[in-house]
Amino acid sequence: MLIVKLNPKEEKNIKIGFPWVYNNEVHSFIGAIENGAIVQVNSFEDDFVAYGFLNVNSKLMIRILSLEKDEILDRHFFEKRIIYALKHRENLGFGNAKRLIFSEADFLPGLIVDQYGDILSIQFLSLGMEKMKNMILEILIEQLHPRGIYERSDTKAREKEGLPEVKGILYGQFEPRVEVIENGIRFMVDVENGQKTGYFLDQKLNRNMVQYYVQDKVVLDCFSNVGGFALYACKYGAKHVDACDISKLACEEIKENAKRNGFHQLDVICTDVFDYLRNPKIMDQYEVIILDPPAFTKDKTTIKKAYRGYKEINLQAMKIIKRGGYLLTFSCSQHMTPELFMEMLKEAAIDAKRHIQFIDFRIQAPDHPALLAGKEQLYLKCIVLRIV
Repeated sequence: MLIVKLNPKEEKNIKIGFPWVYNNEVHSFIGAIENGAIVQVNSFEDDFVAYGFLNVNSKLMIRILSLEKDEILDRHFFEKRIIYALKHRENLGFGNAKRLIFSEADFLPGLIVDQYGDILSIQFLSLGMEKMKNMILEILIEQLHPRGIYERSDTKAREKEGLPEVKGILYGQFEPRVEVIENGIRFMVDVENGQKTGYFLDQKLNRNMVQYYVQDKVVLDCFSNVGGFALYACKYGAKHVDACDISKLACEEIKENAKRNGFHQLDVICTDVFDYLRNPKIMDQYEVIILDPPAFTKDKTTIKKAYRGYKEINLQAMKIIKRGGYLLTFSCSQHMTPELFMEMLKEAAIDAKRHIQFIDFRIQAPDHPALLAGKEQLYLKCIVLRIV
């Protein structure tokens, strides 16, 4: 097995659970380099540190698998890791729409598995995990007995690993659209073309949270996608709901999902959210506004531009919302840290000339865990504000 020797003192964070070794932390190699292989990581003093997947072409050169020197990283090892992850989801009792495996946070770097009914949607995001694909599929089939497995490795993250974007059926024969039930609401999920692996599973508890704010209210759900928050607002007694999204396909999905649940107080507005929020005709029309935009940045180099984008939509929402109304605002970018997100909201409130009450702070659902030593995985932030 290839040994990767670290620069002095670089092992400290790894020993407390940080999941990666960056390329600038590596001193030297002892043995033949094979990208995607499992390697041993040693300190500068040649003491054992960890085992992990190697890819010298990636900035994340090593993705940590184990800190146990006596660990045998065979099929049984990966089977144990998968069973450990599945047990947590069984404990949560989230029904037939949930994340089953969340990459590094479940100690399986580069592997994401989501369940939609009896279909699994799967991503292989690291070269090491890509090479384990057949074995991983065998284990998942043995443990879960799915009707089918669809691969959604059509993400730019694979480019950094030197892998092409791919998607398609890996197991079974099935139509890639499946109905799921989340907190009593029926959704049609498109595992072939839907966002992420088909749907935004990480918001399931935050969507359910709207019950505290929407009763008998007029609600605006921005960046509605397939209508997640809008449908929950209907379920929990909103007087009227407008769902706004620029995608014509998404707007049709919202209408279909509303019809599927028998919700009649929902209208769909197919337009650019930024433009809609600037419309003076909607001043004081909404008592609850939900802002759940896509990640405005996935790179540290564009964080300033993203900051301006987040500030603009929050500023406009604060301006037009009815006094005493609730703003539920989100960021799914890991680079928009909680501290930065809060600072942005304070600046937006000052510019909007509105006072705000801080009501609640939430993160992603617990089937999307994060490592305490890897704050990058705490990517989803939800802040509830009351606008005075």
